[in-house]
Amino acid sequence: MSARILVVDDIEANVRLLEAKLTAEYYEVLTASDGPTALAMAAAERPDIILLDVMMPGMDGFQVCRRLKDDPETRHVPVVLVTALDGRSDRVAGLEAGADDFLTKPIDDVMLFARVRSLTRLKAVIDELREREASGRRMGVIAGAASRLGGSGGRILIVDDNPRQAQRVCAELAIEHRPLVETDLEKALMTAKGPVDLVLVNTGAKAFDGLRFAAQVRSDEATRGVPILAVVDPDERQRIVKALEIGVNDILARPIDPGELAARAKTQIRRKRYTDYLRTNLDHSLELAVTDQLTGLHNRRYMQGQLEALMRRAGVGGEPVALLVIDIDHFKKINDSFGHDVGDEVLREFAVRLASNVRAIDLPVRHGGEEFVVVMPDTSLEDARRIAERIRLHVAGSPFRVMGGDELLSVTISIGVAASFGPADTSQGLLKRADEAVYEAKSRGRNRVIARAA
Repeated sequence: MSARILVVDDIEANVRLLEAKLTAEYYEVLTASDGPTALAMAAAERPDIILLDVMMPGMDGFQVCRRLKDDPETRHVPVVLVTALDGRSDRVAGLEAGADDFLTKPIDDVMLFARVRSLTRLKAVIDELREREASGRRMGVIAGAASRLGGSGGRILIVDDNPRQAQRVCAELAIEHRPLVETDLEKALMTAKGPVDLVLVNTGAKAFDGLRFAAQVRSDEATRGVPILAVVDPDERQRIVKALEIGVNDILARPIDPGELAARAKTQIRRKRYTDYLRTNLDHSLELAVTDQLTGLHNRRYMQGQLEALMRRAGVGGEPVALLVIDIDHFKKINDSFGHDVGDEVLREFAVRLASNVRAIDLPVRHGGEEFVVVMPDTSLEDARRIAERIRLHVAGSPFRVMGGDELLSVTISIGVAASFGPADTSQGLLKRADEAVYEAKSRGRNRVIARAA
């Protein structure tokens, strides 16, 4: 997977060396020699990864990283700090500034490309979610779904067979988070499927293969989105590379530094909540795309897909499909006499009554305006007619309370009923017969059910 990488360093020789290595691996490389230029290029060029030198005159790498993470347009771009420093305080400072990882000079090519590939995969997932969420906003179906973007603390699963190390990590994380230690892999896999914000796994465990566990977490659909923080020995380069290839999100070197542990855990949980926010908004947009916002029933678009599938099944010997087309009688008069707000109240109340009088397998739909449809799987014409009659009586038998309960309206409905008849039938034909039946009901005085056979 290729990517656009922005290399930022004030020493041209360092820039050219990194540019040559990355270009040879078919990455597209952009370059900047100072912090302000890097910020401008990040905003304009939208790179996939930023390799950022720490020691630069004027605005150093920590300041640039902080500015990038403060900007909503660039905060999702992974930043790797490139530094000759290898001290604990520098790593923690970089992580607290929002950095995703570090590369120490002289740069190890294997570690460079392993980290770039890992972050490229992560960025691709976030980009897809961001694009879909943006599409939903453009279509007006996302107004902002609720999400825990902020807030401190998260539920962290620690998978480790070393009791001293596990308890020490647990104690450090408990200052801000809700950690849980598990040594049994089967139990750990089940726990990871619950509401977990981060999995921390010891890849050097004696009782189990930590990398295999990480691979299982990443391959299971229920846990695929849970970030993994792997505890590794810094000298085990191949294990680190393999962990990143498997899909581990971040690496924590032994001996574990409390400040670095806290900073890396916080970074991973913050990113998970951001992706959860995007997924929640995406799910919300998909739901709105097939839901009528006034009544909460499904809309015509959703009905068409479901009805087509049921008719195909019926056409090859499956159970018949019945359809009710329902029209609220004299609805225009309600709007003209009381206003559209009252008309909306009637539509909402009718939707509640309709949904409460059909079976769990039936699909009540607002087809448009004051017209509703009920798709009824595995239902004969006569059974559908009986259900339609029950709906009609429930609506006509009790007035609708509107205008805060101050006004009672008598409402009636006309219902047309049709059922599929065999392989030659189509969803359009079924809908047409039910539609003709409802018009017959209206022409014969309304407030009645008419069933039309094939």
